[in-house]
Amino acid sequence: MRKYFITGLLILVPLAITLWVLHSVISTMDQSLLLLPAQWRPEQLFGFKVLGIGTILTLLIVFVTGLLAQNFIGNYVVEAWEALLKRIPIVNSIYSSVKQVSDTLFSSSGNAFSKALLVQYPREGSWTIAFLTGVPGGAVAKHLKGEYISIYVPTTPNPTSGFFLMVPKADTIELDMSVDAALKYVVSMGVVAPDTLPQVKTK
Repeated sequence: MRKYFITGLLILVPLAITLWVLHSVISTMDQSLLLLPAQWRPEQLFGFKVLGIGTILTLLIVFVTGLLAQNFIGNYVVEAWEALLKRIPIVNSIYSSVKQVSDTLFSSSGNAFSKALLVQYPREGSWTIAFLTGVPGGAVAKHLKGEYISIYVPTTPNPTSGFFLMVPKADTIELDMSVDAALKYVVSMGVVAPDTLPQVKTK
């Protein structure tokens, strides 16, 4: 009995969590329907709520926004809008910080999470996986002697929280492992290992 129960849990728990996450994401994106007039919403048109229509609307809004921002007029509007936000004291600090992070994460030319690294953390002799995010710059770089890199050390099983560190490049080991494989390794707390052992690149 116990064996069958555990087997059932191993099958159903990941499926249930996956469905719950998808439902949460879709329900959140469905909130974009609130932008429509009440008479245009599915509840009024069909008499019942249709899950997922708001998600399609959200994706459409994102696509159209990106499309319009690529032309001259759209680019001018975006620049004017950002200039306006930067004039508002509290909004300026929040928007600028979020903008820098999003540009780093989503820009195709950015260095965010470009490489998986092996670093000693939180103490010498204890190793964990980190991700290269760039190099220190500005006033920070002036106080660092030698070649330093910026890294992100994720927590497990939730990699969206973690620690930002600036460490000597010589103290890190670059792994021959994709970022996706490294994230999967972190999220699973080391249970789901890569198909092949990570190969350490020679410096």
